[in-house]
Amino acid sequence: MMKQKNNISMNRLLTIILLIVFPILLQHEGLAGVTDSHSIRDHLKKRIELKKTQNKFSCRGELICGASLIPKFYQQRGFSPAWIGKEGILPQARSLVAEIDGADHEGLRPDDYHRANIVSLVTKIDEKQAVGETVDAPIWVDLDLLLTDAFMLYSSHLFAGRVNPETIHTDWVVVNPSADLTDVLGSALNSNQISKALRDLEPIHSAYFELKQSLAQYRDMAKKDDRLPLSPGTNLRKGDRGISVQRLRERLVILGDLEDTEKDPVGFFDDATERAVLGFQKRHGLKSDGMVGPHTLEILNIPIQQRVRQIELNMERCRWIPRDLGDRYILVNIADFKLSVIENLHRMLEMRVVVGRPYRRTPVFSAKMTYMVINPYWNIPTSLVFKDLLPKIQKNDTYLAQQGIKVFKGWSKGAPEIDPETVDWKKIEHQNFPYKLRQDPGPRNALGRIKFIFPNRFAVYLHDTPDRSHFNETHRDFSSGCIRTEKPVDLARYLVRDEHQWSEENLLAAIEARETKVIELRSPITVHLQYWTAWVDENGRLNFRKDIYDRDRLLDQALRERMPGV
Repeated sequence: MMKQKNNISMNRLLTIILLIVFPILLQHEGLAGVTDSHSIRDHLKKRIELKKTQNKFSCRGELICGASLIPKFYQQRGFSPAWIGKEGILPQARSLVAEIDGADHEGLRPDDYHRANIVSLVTKIDEKQAVGETVDAPIWVDLDLLLTDAFMLYSSHLFAGRVNPETIHTDWVVVNPSADLTDVLGSALNSNQISKALRDLEPIHSAYFELKQSLAQYRDMAKKDDRLPLSPGTNLRKGDRGISVQRLRERLVILGDLEDTEKDPVGFFDDATERAVLGFQKRHGLKSDGMVGPHTLEILNIPIQQRVRQIELNMERCRWIPRDLGDRYILVNIADFKLSVIENLHRMLEMRVVVGRPYRRTPVFSAKMTYMVINPYWNIPTSLVFKDLLPKIQKNDTYLAQQGIKVFKGWSKGAPEIDPETVDWKKIEHQNFPYKLRQDPGPRNALGRIKFIFPNRFAVYLHDTPDRSHFNETHRDFSSGCIRTEKPVDLARYLVRDEHQWSEENLLAAIEARETKVIELRSPITVHLQYWTAWVDENGRLNFRKDIYDRDRLLDQALRERMPGV
């Protein structure tokens, strides 16, 4: 009995000792060097409140770019740290570091997301914890702030792009998508799904993922690309032999246009080589003749590393595309001079187009096409009168009559028509031009038989043209900004296919009548004017195009700019 009482007393004593000692052990071992959580919260709160009195919100010499979001994020969580637990750095933090390390797979730079400072802090903390040293609260706060800002910045770049195109292109309009990144981050932390949250913010279009795969492939190619370029002046065709043909074949093998099925020590331009050259020409928008002339030679000699950068630039452009293109839409790739009608992911129509000259560039934007005009008048913009028509009018007194152009006394409704012979065209000044010039419908009308209107601030539209010769050109940048379509009747027929009164026969009859008629579209369709110089086609082949508007260079410069420091 006495022995049992002694055991009970001993158990009580042990319990009392544990209640006293356990918190001390927890502080020194369980928290593994973490400063008291209250101290970290206090430091976080002070840092964020201090931000209100400063022009810049900085941390370890780097600007905190999410300054408008971070205070809200921490206030919602009572200023408790997001990436630190009772045992130190949480797995979510290490997951984010891994994602930042992989930012180059998205064509972005890891260093833009505080990588160096974050890695340095993580290393310092890990080393201190390994030897049981306490990590001071300011260090924890620095790490937490940098990780939060890195997530906000990286996620916003994946979601909407690192560069706002409107800051580098005056003729590029984007509809910025909205996402509450504070909610996204909070949910990702709670579910420990940082990687999934970032993947969900990437562009949803297949074009992006296809370019992402191509980026990895071309980076591998660039490592193997130690071949000498083909010599200037090289001209090759089927039947040729020699070292130049051998180098050509080697380059086509590297680029994936020619299968490396057999050795060719003598360098023979055979049928397989010709097919490879044709394939190469097609995916680079060149004249497809199967021969290596000056233009094909120039493109063949472009370094693969330059193509890697071109892929990265177009991945950025994919982040600017509206996330919802619609189930049915018209897509124009300006750099490819092509128009496609897409319905439920299927290509219903495709045609060549003529786009604006480099000094009269076709803009990039999206808008709803609401109506089309059969046999349209052309109200000639005053700027075009001076740039294009006035020199012709001054040289030829009958030019206006020959082109079916009438002159009106101003742009007001009902302005009277005047005799062009009463105007002294040689004394006309741009600043005080009081007339409106209008071209009547007919075979010479610059808009052709149909124009397709999607109201926009650029006054750009799709239209027919009496000059069909330009559609036979490889590079079709000849217009004043509007888009000339190769198959306007086919497009019109598609747009009114569900309207019984507009059968193909009625449509053609209306065109032949040469009377102006407006057709409202019962089902408006969105037009997306885009500019891509690299993309993967429906056959899985990577295509490149010439940067006709010098937009790649401007985007490259903008992407190379460092994130601002302090």
